[in-house]
Amino acid sequence: MQLIAETTRLIIREITVEDAQAIFNLNQDPLVIKYTSDPAFKSVEDASKLIEENIRFQYREYGIGRWAVIAKHDHSFLGWCGLKFRTETNEIDLGYRYFQHAWGKGYATEAAQACLKYGLHTKKLQRIIGCAMQPNVASIKVLEKCGMTFCRYDFLHGHEAVVYEKVAQS
Repeated sequence: MQLIAETTRLIIREITVEDAQAIFNLNQDPLVIKYTSDPAFKSVEDASKLIEENIRFQYREYGIGRWAVIAKHDHSFLGWCGLKFRTETNEIDLGYRYFQHAWGKGYATEAAQACLKYGLHTKKLQRIIGCAMQPNVASIKVLEKCGMTFCRYDFLHGHEAVVYEKVAQS
């Protein structure tokens, strides 16, 4: 398992199939998936399949992905954050999702900043976007705190969304 980044409070690493139970639990909370249009998983096996077919595919195919966010103080799985290639728009998307107990503590911003740095500096990406459904004010604030700027309105899974971007410095 590859370490992607480390911050003051967080370890950001590749998600493995051993994380399937945590990913399953995360997607069982209706408030966590409220603005994602993702259904709750039916089983841990569904989460494991997502990890192998979607998340690990991104690692193999594009060298990026959604990564596990681990608290340094107790090594607990807080959620995930990372980059994903969106084939429908040909863009790299920053995304994140956390257990409710991790909300409001700055973890999302801390991890998102580390993932943006990894994408723009380590992977030499020229541009990264972040999408949020318009009512998801907390997610929009994370994008703004990371220095991303509004670039357009869009539809995400059939819902109105805002798209922010961060462009590499020349």
